[in-house]
Amino acid sequence: MSALPLDGVRIFDLTRILAGPTATQLLGDLGADVIKVERPGQGDDTRKWGPPYVKGHDGEDTTESAYYLCANRSKRSITIDLASPDGIALAKRLIGECDVLVENFKVGSLARLGLGYEQLKEEFPRLIYCSVTGFGQTGPYAERAGYDFLAQGMGGIMSVTGTPGVEPVKVGVGIADVMTGMYASTTILAALRHRDRTGEGQQIDVCLLDTQVAWLINEGTNYLVSGEVPKPLGNEHPNIVPYKVFPTSDGHVILACGNDRQFRDWCDVAGAPELRDDPRYATNPLRLKHRDALYAAMPPYMVEKTTDQWVSALEAAKVPCGPVNTIDRAFADPQVQARGMRIDLPHPLAGDGTVPLIANPVKLSATPVRYRHAPPTLGQHTDEVLAEILGMTADEIAAERDKGAV
Repeated sequence: MSALPLDGVRIFDLTRILAGPTATQLLGDLGADVIKVERPGQGDDTRKWGPPYVKGHDGEDTTESAYYLCANRSKRSITIDLASPDGIALAKRLIGECDVLVENFKVGSLARLGLGYEQLKEEFPRLIYCSVTGFGQTGPYAERAGYDFLAQGMGGIMSVTGTPGVEPVKVGVGIADVMTGMYASTTILAALRHRDRTGEGQQIDVCLLDTQVAWLINEGTNYLVSGEVPKPLGNEHPNIVPYKVFPTSDGHVILACGNDRQFRDWCDVAGAPELRDDPRYATNPLRLKHRDALYAAMPPYMVEKTTDQWVSALEAAKVPCGPVNTIDRAFADPQVQARGMRIDLPHPLAGDGTVPLIANPVKLSATPVRYRHAPPTLGQHTDEVLAEILGMTADEIAAERDKGAV
């Protein structure tokens, strides 16, 4: 079996909820040995964020929530009580054997335990220390607790999401958390590259609010260039017309004409030569200017065909078009299935022996991702990790357990 890209990299994972666990799950899929450190008897808060929970062998709910499962595969779970001096001492021994520490405690919390970056960097100069917070390590909001919903609101995305004239709407999943995890994982890889060249570790400061502002992308830059504050456009695009959801005779379809040729070809498929030849719609800037008139003229054509008919006809014409799938239809889509975007991993508590998960979306030709561990049960690997990494005997582990360190 071929080596994975991050074989030999070990991560001390002090994260919970979604942003940090997303980052470490991505790195684990790529081969890093991710040691998920959890509080004895409690664990990651999301273990209790259900229902739904995995059904056990008796058909009843287990303690493993679907939310927890979404971001914690490819990890090993150990329990350490960071509220005890013995637990802190054990944590430092493990940190000394790790390349990366990832944490999402409130600013200053780990420093009070003697586990802050400034306290560890002298003893472990090669350590990469990634801090994931709501608002960052600096600035007037640094000590505030951060949540995805707050970041979406404060970072501007809710102001351009949803239908005009209704209350602001968040994205349907915790996208600020997920994107923060992605930025964190990418930056950790960059820091590893620097460390391997120079021997120098460093602290990474990544937060939800910064990330949310960063992925305003074109709408944010539209504002910076024009000075005009963007507004919600529902399913429309601020810079491209036509680009929205249209009703069909049996449902809805997405039409996304990214250039003038695609718009003209849509007109031909729709049997709308008067729209194709109308000078108001000859170019995208003109269609933007006359957005309302064009969108008022298009629906009568769109309802003449079913969704499947539109998708088939426009695909043949090379005009971007697609259905609005519910999540069940998304997983049933033949392209999603062909790309292997659902996986099933063995799990000791699951009644049918496996849990269904969403696959990692990246495809590497030489070193494909590998799912070595299902999301672990609380403390599942405590004895294994302490014996393997620290060389502790069963009696020594038992003594730490008696002291309440694990």
